[in-house]
Amino acid sequence: MAQQTKTHHLRRASGKALGVLVNLAAIATVVLAGIFLLPGLAGYERYVITGASMSGTFERGSLAFAEAVPVEDLAVGDIITYLPPPDSGIAELVTHRIVDVDSSGEEPTFQTRGDANSSADPWIFGLDDPTQARVEATIPGLGWVFLALADREIRMLIIGIPAGIVGVLSLIEVVRALRSPTTGTDTAAAAHQLSPATRH
Repeated sequence: MAQQTKTHHLRRASGKALGVLVNLAAIATVVLAGIFLLPGLAGYERYVITGASMSGTFERGSLAFAEAVPVEDLAVGDIITYLPPPDSGIAELVTHRIVDVDSSGEEPTFQTRGDANSSADPWIFGLDDPTQARVEATIPGLGWVFLALADREIRMLIIGIPAGIVGVLSLIEVVRALRSPTTGTDTAAAAHQLSPATRH
């Protein structure tokens, strides 16, 4: 009897632990899915900060959320993510702060600088599109998760393995639940039902 009680308590404890794991996995999945999907649905673009030129404002590995705004709305102090002009020698997106806007010509031109840099970027550029991505918010460190999830093998490790573990634990709990009608109680009930017949 004591052994059955101990086993029962162990099963209850493992069931509670499994419930906590499943809930945490569900919450993490919802949060991650929200971070992936909701900004896009709200019209925000996402960028991973891979350089250190904005250190002090946001660090490498931050995830930046940028809103497309009309070019004419851009002002000194705004942080934008853009592709520098071809003669700059830079072929990847840059996220820097606007330090000068020249509106004297037909189209405005801009100059930017990384907050951690001692001087402004050596190029002056215009923007061809009517809208431009302006950084509105950043989340430290989350960019590394996005970069990792872009790799299929790492994505399987980060998502697939925990999901598999939760699935196996859930299956074990289902099997335990199916076997849980305590055989001791059922046997005793059957013996009570049969005993009058055996007396005849």
